[in-house]
Amino acid sequence: MEIRVRVPTTGGWQQHSIAVTMRTPGNDFELAAGFLHAEGSVHNADDIERIGYCTDVAEDQQYNIVTVYLAPHVNFDTERLSRHVFTTSSCGICGKATLDWVQTSCPQKPLGDFVLEPEKLLSMRRALEQSQSLFARTGGLHASALFDLEGKLQSQREDVGRHNATDKLVGKLLLDRQLPASESVILFSGRAAFELVHKSILAGIPFLAAVGAPSSLAVELARRYGVTLVGFLRDGRFNVYSGAERIHWPTQA
Repeated sequence: MEIRVRVPTTGGWQQHSIAVTMRTPGNDFELAAGFLHAEGSVHNADDIERIGYCTDVAEDQQYNIVTVYLAPHVNFDTERLSRHVFTTSSCGICGKATLDWVQTSCPQKPLGDFVLEPEKLLSMRRALEQSQSLFARTGGLHASALFDLEGKLQSQREDVGRHNATDKLVGKLLLDRQLPASESVILFSGRAAFELVHKSILAGIPFLAAVGAPSSLAVELARRYGVTLVGFLRDGRFNVYSGAERIHWPTQA
């Protein structure tokens, strides 16, 4: 899918082609909104006038091109965006320069003064597995899911790409005016890559969990921003890499 941005000008609209990513069709507008949020181009629903499919191309591509129309007040920096956009759906970039950019784009740490029981986390893992209908049919999709503090599934998105699934989820929150998601837990079906932690921090989510392992850079970023990061959430156990104060450990007799 190609993501385009149109910026209002005196004479109409100026169009920019931003990225092309391989994705699982569905929730395309959320994917575009979430992607632009993660890149720091939009911050809330008021930054977007509308989103639509491109209708000036051949029929076979009509629903593979999404255009985001930005509001007049948005300062859209195409040069800055081009330096940070990498158009893969699964794996992205890593490095100290990216850590510094996250700090610039998100100077505030996510809020979240709450504590969860370990059993709540384990129940979230079970709920995620039960919600993955496309994975059950194909065995080839990732998922990102948002839970409330009672462990109830609030929303979930699946995609062939881990990053796309998270962009869809965050895009939904943005369009529904539910950011920052301070009283929430996000759960990834696979590894906790740096980019997934980055997207979650920008969305104001203070508690992150993954079925798989986190990368070392993901752990570093989580610790820098004071968020809780849990990995290997499966088989009745998990590891805590940062923010252990948000987990209530039963007292041993």
